[in-house]
Amino acid sequence: MAEIIPFRRPSLKQKHRGKTLCKHGHHKWQVDKAKQFDVKLGKLVTVYRCARCDTTRVTSH
Repeated sequence: MAEIIPFRRPSLKQKHRGKTLCKHGHHKWQVDKAKQFDVKLGKLVTVYRCARCDTTRVTSH
C-alpha cells in the first residue's frame, strides 16, 4: 500500500511572511549587479531589487 501524506494548509503567518512590510513601503533593497549599463540612456545605472518581493528600482548616475 502507498503511504498517505497528510496535507496541511499553510498558516496565515507563513502564507504572508515578508509581504506585509513591502505593502507599506518598507522594502529590503539590495543592489543587482547583473545590469549596470542602460543602453537606451547611455548611462551607468544602479538597479535595486527587493529581497522579499522582487520589485525593482533604478537610479541613474
